[in-house]
Amino acid sequence: MTHQGERPERFAGHSFPQTIPEPRDIKVGRPAPWSSLPATSRRGLTLDTVRERLTAANRLLLTSSPPDAPEELGVVADDTPVPITQRSAVLAALFEEDGEAQLVLTRRAMSLRQHRGEIALPGGRCDEDETPTETALREAREEIGLEPSSVTPIAWLSPILTFASGSSIWPIVGTLARRPTFTIETAEVDRAFTVSLSDLVAEGAFVEERWRRVEARAGAEDEGYFPIYFFKVPGDIIWGATARVVAELLALATGASWPPITD
Repeated sequence: MTHQGERPERFAGHSFPQTIPEPRDIKVGRPAPWSSLPATSRRGLTLDTVRERLTAANRLLLTSSPPDAPEELGVVADDTPVPITQRSAVLAALFEEDGEAQLVLTRRAMSLRQHRGEIALPGGRCDEDETPTETALREAREEIGLEPSSVTPIAWLSPILTFASGSSIWPIVGTLARRPTFTIETAEVDRAFTVSLSDLVAEGAFVEERWRRVEARAGAEDEGYFPIYFFKVPGDIIWGATARVVAELLALATGASWPPITD
């Protein structure tokens, strides 16, 4: 077991403006799902490569649909059903530049009540009778000025449950023909930026930790520990629900196992 202040930095020498609400009990997690891949297999992740691997994983919207509910919704450690109090969707928007697929990310405004300053994918709460794809496209337009006509929705990632807010999130993967020009809604977003998938799977860009909280969590080990993912990006860090979505996207894009193989 490792306690706050006793473990090394996640990314030595890397500073970021967020304050992460860590629990008392933290221990070292597993390697990245793609850690066994040679460096050459982590570069040159083009949009064609991503499409091919999403196709192989049966994630294309043309041939399959996202699950109606997150797998982790049904039970937590004590078999108690967990209600969904809010349905949301996010857009993992990808475009290619110099032979590398790039992912669009935002930093949430510091003035927001929840998740202030966190790195996120464009997205938000679903309106009534709105599909996840419709929500993801609408929110991307409202937050960063990404016109729905410029996005081709191609695939889905596993819906997840965020225990802090009781929200379920449906991630949609969409492609862009070129690098977008962002128009920021400053009440919600501080900035929008992009990072290549290759940079996210590079050596030293990912850390998994195992956290334990008082509340029961789906997928927790017998001792109550559950995985938390972190990615290093320029001047910041991705963690929480966004890191879970990004980790699955990267595992599928590299052909690694998802969910990660446990011991």
